[in-house]
Amino acid sequence: MTDREFCIGINMISGLGFSRYRNLLEAFGSPDEVRKAERGMLQKVEGIGPVLAERIVAFDWDAELSREQGIAERGGVQIISYVDENYPEELRNIYDPPLCLYVRGKLPEKQDRSIAIVGSRRVSRYGEKMAVMLAEEAVACGFTVYSGLALGIDTLAHKAVVDMAGGTVGVLGGGLMHMYPRENVPLAREIIRCGGAVVSEFPLNYPVNRHNFPRRNRIVAAMCRAVIVVEAGLDSGALITAKLALEMGKEVFAVPGRVDNIQAKGCHKLIKEGACLIENFDDVMLVLATGLRPGMEDMTTGEIIGSEKLSPDCEKVLELLGKGDMDLEELQMATGWEPGTLMAILMKLELKLLVERDSFGYYHQVGTGRKELRNQDDELEFDPL
Repeated sequence: MTDREFCIGINMISGLGFSRYRNLLEAFGSPDEVRKAERGMLQKVEGIGPVLAERIVAFDWDAELSREQGIAERGGVQIISYVDENYPEELRNIYDPPLCLYVRGKLPEKQDRSIAIVGSRRVSRYGEKMAVMLAEEAVACGFTVYSGLALGIDTLAHKAVVDMAGGTVGVLGGGLMHMYPRENVPLAREIIRCGGAVVSEFPLNYPVNRHNFPRRNRIVAAMCRAVIVVEAGLDSGALITAKLALEMGKEVFAVPGRVDNIQAKGCHKLIKEGACLIENFDDVMLVLATGLRPGMEDMTTGEIIGSEKLSPDCEKVLELLGKGDMDLEELQMATGWEPGTLMAILMKLELKLLVERDSFGYYHQVGTGRKELRNQDDELEFDPL
């Protein structure tokens, strides 16, 4: 039996994780010796005991491995084991790395441009707006967005990325054959179609249960440079992701909310405990690039971080819109910039409440706009009473 097959097999036996996998190899020296070991010898290994020893002895290695790998191959699923060269280094270096990753789709080649956006399943309209806005800005800045494909903030973030044809990765709390929630199956397909991936550490037919989600969360935290919590109650799993990220030395950002919104309590708790308050994705870019947070003084320049003037590119777009409304195509012609670059600038201006986009796709400075044309179209659209 190969080391890779041993990893996959151990991962399929319930109750065996990385530490017990390591203990078994240290005790017996090789996968074949573990496979041949009797109950009495197995249960002497640290962390095994009689129950797990019985499961190892009863496991039909040849049949179960053949079945699992066959289903994966037919379903277009790549199994990446801990001993494979393409196993992510970000996971290899954590305390309890997954023995396997089941990947449908494609993981990003580099994780240094990956960000997690997580939050509660119950979400306010404000939370919806912020999740979508941050996800869109992340894509415009070239980031892959990780989340848990759960309802609420996770779904909103994944969908916003897909709508922009960006890259996103959904990490599941069960096997890939048990997609949860079921209503997100179409979204999962879109994620893969857009070049992203749906990932799980659990065997293909492993059922979903609530104990799986903290394990899922550690993968989300490990694979990203930073975690953004958009909206979360005090009992939200998003706080687990944030805590794990902090323990791994990652940056954690939290979106502030209304003080009377129970779904903002988790974010406010994170901010009180040292998470960076985030208003837009510029705050993320600033911290990741410099290590400085908004409000801090840059000792080399004396400037207060976050108080900088608009960039020349933003000023140029604002100047163009000061002369009249323009759609994206007109702005491209006027600036000569690529669509992604232009969209990122427009989003920054929208977040600063300097620019708005109307229902016709035209951008204008806040307080101005194509009122006459909109009124004419409104009259044509609705029948008179």
